[in-house]
Amino acid sequence: MKSKKYVYDWDDFNENKKNAETMAEEIISDTELPELEEIIIGCWGESWDNSAQSIVDSIVENKDKFTNLKHLFIGDMDYEECEVSWIEQADYSKLWAALPGLEKLTIKGSMNLELGEIKHSNLKSFEIICGGLGVSEIQSIAKAELPELRELMLYIGVEDYGFDGDVSDIKDLLEKSDFPKLESLGLMDSEIQDEITEEVVKSKYMKQISKLALSNGTLTDKGGEILLKELPSFPNIKEVDLEYHYLSDKMMKRLEELPIDICVDDPQDEDVDEDDGEVYRYPMLTE
Repeated sequence: MKSKKYVYDWDDFNENKKNAETMAEEIISDTELPELEEIIIGCWGESWDNSAQSIVDSIVENKDKFTNLKHLFIGDMDYEECEVSWIEQADYSKLWAALPGLEKLTIKGSMNLELGEIKHSNLKSFEIICGGLGVSEIQSIAKAELPELRELMLYIGVEDYGFDGDVSDIKDLLEKSDFPKLESLGLMDSEIQDEITEEVVKSKYMKQISKLALSNGTLTDKGGEILLKELPSFPNIKEVDLEYHYLSDKMMKRLEELPIDICVDDPQDEDVDEDDGEVYRYPMLTE
């Protein structure tokens, strides 16, 4: 697969005044474009104050140049380039129809993200990496028409950085969505990871998926007990990713004894307030 990453460094946007608009122009004029099957969009210059809309719009307006594109990642940047919660994203409403051959879409950042009405007959993998996913986007995914979707990975995040819902919104997503070919489900990076775990194990997808990710969040022994009780009922599930969690050593050992490939790497320590004894737990990716 021929792949190319477009990215600006500090000099590009600070001294040469490059931005999302100039990157869009460079992509469209790239002689390699017709051959590319994967495009990765990195920092487009002051990504905290300059949205990806120009890039998305340019792809839509020049869709005939992207007929070979199978994988698209918009927002591939680390915290030194731009904190994930600051990345100014875009409205993707028109992208779905513009790229009928797309098989994998990854979006990083959720600031001003709009998914619109999602209809795509070929998309197999959809991932959103962010510090907080808004309810409007969760609802868009719940209503999505993605008959070929095999993998759905969503970073739910925290209230301070965009998640404006509660576990009922996750329940609605699991109940109302219709992904008949889903094989891998990830609902991760949440401050309500235990509650999400409880809803996931009751969902229709438990009978069809082979991989489950509940990683990067505040999973405790409460969620661990739920998994211990429910996972043996689903022999179709072969892999469970719980990396980055707040499970006790005893719970980790019990989970590892299950006849499943289960990852409990990167255990975290709770923060306890010395004055009032309140316990604090944090997802892996927030700001």
